[in-house]
Amino acid sequence: MQKRAKILTKIRAYFDAQNVLEVQTPTLLTAPTTDVYIDSISVLTNPDINPKTQYLHTSPELEMKKLLAQGYGDIYQICQVYRDNEFGERNFNEFTLLEYYRLGFDIHQLMDDIAHLLAKLGVKDKINKLSYQQAFEQFADIDILNTDFNDLKIIARKYALNAEFDWIEDLQMMLFVHLIEPELKKLPVCFIYDYPSAQSALAKVEGQIAHRFELYLSGVEIANGYDELQDAQAYQQIFNQENDKRKQLKKPFSELDLDFLEQLKEPLAQCSGVAIGVERLTAQISSIRLK
Repeated sequence: MQKRAKILTKIRAYFDAQNVLEVQTPTLLTAPTTDVYIDSISVLTNPDINPKTQYLHTSPELEMKKLLAQGYGDIYQICQVYRDNEFGERNFNEFTLLEYYRLGFDIHQLMDDIAHLLAKLGVKDKINKLSYQQAFEQFADIDILNTDFNDLKIIARKYALNAEFDWIEDLQMMLFVHLIEPELKKLPVCFIYDYPSAQSALAKVEGQIAHRFELYLSGVEIANGYDELQDAQAYQQIFNQENDKRKQLKKPFSELDLDFLEQLKEPLAQCSGVAIGVERLTAQISSIRLK
């Protein structure tokens, strides 16, 4: 807890020095996440008088983007987030997230900014950057952007991995976990950027590429960042696509956050944003320092 407290103090000092405003947004929302890979925890409020289902936020992303739409400028937030159906050694139903947005930054500028933050936190190791395509070519000899779904299934079976997926992005992610992540353990600090367009989430897409990145510290994913979509129509299209997938998977789905879409009638200023898991960050910084 002392290490965590010191890291949080240094994070706040870093942003204060750059005039990035700390904000706090609601954690209890009227709409759940549409993200196919994340599930909201529902809460029944006023059960005896006017029962209403609300949802604990899985991230502060949309609420923070409402602030961006209102002209708040560069902002950050450190908060607890809540996710249902989380299993595994590093996945929890509740954890601490640092999320921040920088106006006018592309993903490479944001990666550089995170590298500066890491240096302030005591991580002095070499910063490695590999595109998703480069990582697959270097570590698995796979042209991931130009290999179709059926050929990826053949590759998965060659490695005795499950190939029964409905969508290519799920197979790409599974191959990344098994073939690439073990190699990233050799690199104390590594950014993977420019993901396949099928894994775009809420990032801008250009051709085959989604302009997003993930940060790995000794092979553990710490952060997920995007060159953010800017207009309501683009968000609505993604939300609807995600809801369609949730229906196919027989997962709960709901109406969209109409207030968010309304506030983005005027497009967001160009910006990039990132979410960083604080517990993972603390653990991996300690691990790197011990090596």
